Amino acid sequence: MPKVAYHLFRPEALTSCVVFASPHSGRDYPWSFLRHTLLDEHSIRSSEDAYVDRLFDCAPQFGAAFLKAGAPRAFVDLNRASDELDPALIDGVRRAGHNPRVASGLGVVPRVVANGRAIYRGKLPLEEADRRIRDYWRPYHRALQRCLDEAHADFGESLLIDCHSMPHEAVDGVARGGARRPDIVIGDRFGASAASHMVDRVEGAFIAAGFSVSRNTPFAGAFITQHYGRPARRQHAVQIEIDRAIYMDEVRIRPNANFHAFRKLLRGIIADIAAIGSAEPDRVAAE
Repeated sequence: MPKVAYHLFRPEALTSCVVFASPHSGRDYPWSFLRHTLLDEHSIRSSEDAYVDRLFDCAPQFGAAFLKAGAPRAFVDLNRASDELDPALIDGVRRAGHNPRVASGLGVVPRVVANGRAIYRGKLPLEEADRRIRDYWRPYHRALQRCLDEAHADFGESLLIDCHSMPHEAVDGVARGGARRPDIVIGDRFGASAASHMVDRVEGAFIAAGFSVSRNTPFAGAFITQHYGRPARRQHAVQIEIDRAIYMDEVRIRPNANFHAFRKLLRGIIADIAAIGSAEPDRVAAE
């Protein structure tokens, strides 16, 4: 099984209310897991947000926490609710109301990877799904909530930046009629998961760096933005999707020649986003 549920990197001093997190960049694929799958070590990575953790790992240098998954998405999907169990994969799960993510094989324990390729030959016992949720899903989300609570306690608000990547063809339907193809898709669940001024600042950081940005199309955010985005409580959540073709070879799942230049450019964007909530903590001001 994957060695750890998550990796948390904290700044030397917390000076920002922003928390960066990458739930789909885990790449610990132990043989004990792979031997029960139909896929080889390369194919099973197709739904992974490969190298997104390396793109955002500078966040602590700007006073913000950075959390990344230890377990891969093909093993357990941290951007799904713990009860999004797939009856087509897991024994003992009863069919409930229609859930398009579960129906497509992308529940909390995925049945497929990219392009609908099956991961397993048959079904998994419910006990196995429960164990993955207990040992990996719950620890990750406890850690994430602690980070947000800490930021909120110190600054009076928190902003979660949920970091993802998307296949290049995912935005084919967006760039029509001569419109520029979006490099970045920002999701705030159509305004439900974050205050507009927060989203405007995030979007502005990417636009200022020269990137084309789409908001909520085709990705508005999934479980994480829905669950953690509580703008009325000053807890905001924004999902960021980056076109993989910018920084990696999608077929070989390797960084491309532009990786280091893009990572350097993104560093400035991360600094700008961290500055959204950068101020002296309330507890310091009170001293």
